[in-house]
Amino acid sequence: MAEEETLDADAWAKMLESEGAGAEGGAEAASAEAEEPARVLNQDEIDLLLGFDSAGAGSGRDNGIYAILDKSMMAYEKLPMLEVVFERLVRTLSSSLRNFTSDNVDVSIDSMVSLRFDDYLNSIALPAMLVIYRAVEWENFGIITIDSAQIYSTVDILLGGRRTIKPMRVEGRPYTTIEQDIVKKMVDIILNDMSAAFDPLSPVTFSFDRLESNPRFAAIARPNSAALLVRLRVDMEERGGMIEILLPHATLEPIRDLLLQMFMGERFGQDSVWERYLGKEVGQTLVDIDAVLDERSISLGEVVNLKVGSTVMFDCAPNDAVELRSGGVVLTTAQVGRVGDRLAVALNQPIRQYRQENKDKN
Repeated sequence: MAEEETLDADAWAKMLESEGAGAEGGAEAASAEAEEPARVLNQDEIDLLLGFDSAGAGSGRDNGIYAILDKSMMAYEKLPMLEVVFERLVRTLSSSLRNFTSDNVDVSIDSMVSLRFDDYLNSIALPAMLVIYRAVEWENFGIITIDSAQIYSTVDILLGGRRTIKPMRVEGRPYTTIEQDIVKKMVDIILNDMSAAFDPLSPVTFSFDRLESNPRFAAIARPNSAALLVRLRVDMEERGGMIEILLPHATLEPIRDLLLQMFMGERFGQDSVWERYLGKEVGQTLVDIDAVLDERSISLGEVVNLKVGSTVMFDCAPNDAVELRSGGVVLTTAQVGRVGDRLAVALNQPIRQYRQENKDKN
C-alpha cells in the first residue's frame, strides 16, 4: 500500500514538472515573439521605394516617391481635340515636307506626354536645334526641337548627299549657317501647318522667335511648370529623325475649354437642334400690337370727375402718325386708314430701321 502511494506521488511530481517546464517554455516563446523586432527593409526595397533603380534600367522617376510627387502633374486632363489637331498636323506636314525635300516623307505621332519643363530640358540629347516660337493670339511661347539625325538627313537630301542607313551624328562642333537656315525654313513650314491645324478650332498665328542650341537659353516657363510634349517621327525612306513640339499648359490655357470638346463644333450648354426648333416656334408666337395715336397725363382728381359725355383733349390731329407698340415697346410709326369695313395702319418705316434710327439718336 505504501509502495503504491509512493509511485502515485512520483507520477504526480513528474507531471507537475513537465507542466511547469511547458509553461516556462510558452512564456519564453511569448516573450521572444514580443521582443522580436519588425522586419527590416533590404537595400533593393529601399531603392525601389525611393525611386532608384540599382540595375540602371529605369528612369528614376517612374516609381517610388518621385512617381507619387509627379502624379498630380502627370494626371492632366485629357484633351480630345488636341489629338485631332495633331492628327491633322501630321497629314498636312507630310505633304509639306514632301514638297520641301522632293522626297518621300512620312510623318507620324510617336507619343504625347505631359512632363515638367525642367525635366524636358534635361532630357534633350545634344547636339540639337531648339526653335522658340510665339503664339501671337495666345500671347505665349513654345519650343520645337529637331534632333541632329533629322537635321543632317534633311541637309543630305537638299544638298544631294548619299543615302545611309546609319544615322549621322557629328559631335563637338556648332551647326553651320547653312544648316541653321535649312532648319529655319523647315520650322517655318511646321509653324504654318500648325496654324492651319488649329485654325478650325481657334485661329492662331505661330511665328518664329529665335533659334537656340543650348537648352538653358530656351527657358520659356518655370522649371516646375507642366508642359505637353508631342514627338513626331519623320521617316524619309532610309533616313529621318524626331521633331518634338513642346506646348506649356499656360500656352494652351486660352483655348482649354475648346480642347475639352469631344468633337469639332461642340458647344457646352447649347444644342443647335433645340435652338433651331425654339427659333421656329418663337417666329410663330402671337403677340398683341397697340396702335397709339396720342397720350396725355391728367391728375387723379380729373379722372375722378370724369362723367359720361366728358371730353378729353389730345394734342394731335386725326391724320397724325400713330405709334405701334407691343408690350410697351415702340416698334415703329404708321398712318391710320381703312381696308373695307376695318381700320388698318400702313407702316411708315420698317421696324428695324425705325429702332436703329432711334438708337442712334439716343
